[in-house]
Amino acid sequence: MNRLILLVEGQTEEAFVRELLMPHYARLGVYITSIIVSTSPGYKGGVVSYAKVKPQLVRLCRQDRAAYVSTLFDLYALPTDFPGKSSARFPTQGTGAQKAAFLEAQLALDISEPNFIPNLLVHEFEALLFAGTEQFGQWVDDATVVSTLSAITAAHATPEDINDSPNTAPSKRMLKAMPDYQKTFHGPLIACDIGLDVMRAACPHFDAWLCRLDAMAG
Repeated sequence: MNRLILLVEGQTEEAFVRELLMPHYARLGVYITSIIVSTSPGYKGGVVSYAKVKPQLVRLCRQDRAAYVSTLFDLYALPTDFPGKSSARFPTQGTGAQKAAFLEAQLALDISEPNFIPNLLVHEFEALLFAGTEQFGQWVDDATVVSTLSAITAAHATPEDINDSPNTAPSKRMLKAMPDYQKTFHGPLIACDIGLDVMRAACPHFDAWLCRLDAMAG
């Protein structure tokens, strides 16, 4: 199989897929289609309920057995009905990567389709941008923005370790340092400036997912 259907959380993720993942993997012979998750008739964006997400994933898996299906959802603020979220085995004190791996495994079991590849961003899309904070310098006149964001990155083993509380999640820290940050505008553009190679080198969980996509090109 060399086709991938990605169910993504919102417009930012869709733009990220369109601007970075699609051209990169097209060169490898893997063709990606992105779809924003539906929340209700006529409305798209946001994983507000797993009960609404599951039918979409199962339908995508079954309507095109010759393609793989994967997800681009944030680990941060997943709904409580997400598979494994309320499990006694959920690694509450674990790292973000450990939490994501546990929930991905539970999601795979629940979807139970052979062409499904579960994936969660640790902890959210903005973590990837902390891999290349110097690129923010092209979008702001205030040098303290870059130094503040770089200090946050330096204080963590990886950008994926920047935690997920309502006050300290990657996007919250970014907004505090750069109040004009607009997720759907700045996010994909800065990601393009950083590039996949830098993000992969800094974010091992993200890289592991892309390694699975790389295998499709083989």
